[in-house]
Amino acid sequence: MNEKLSLLWALPAGALLALMFFGGLWWTVRKTLSSKHPASWVFASLLVRMTIALAGFYYVSDGHWERLLVCLLGFIIVRIIVTRLTDLPAEGRNSSAKETGNAA
Repeated sequence: MNEKLSLLWALPAGALLALMFFGGLWWTVRKTLSSKHPASWVFASLLVRMTIALAGFYYVSDGHWERLLVCLLGFIIVRIIVTRLTDLPAEGRNSSAKETGNAA
């Protein structure tokens, strides 16, 4: 029973890791727009976000591949949700592609 309970907590743990990861990415993109050194922000953010995510996966899995898989599932579910919520509307999506096609 204890193993099933740990599997149950691995899903929201993966979701929380994804929220921190993509929230940090969102914050970094906003910060780089007004920064004098955007490459430094991007690199440092990537390093911090990856360290937190990998340490979180390591901690949650505790040597059990099943927990790691469920945690990764929670991470992927949040990634899909974030991607769909932040998707461009259909009319703005291909505006640059249309301009390029007309110029050629």
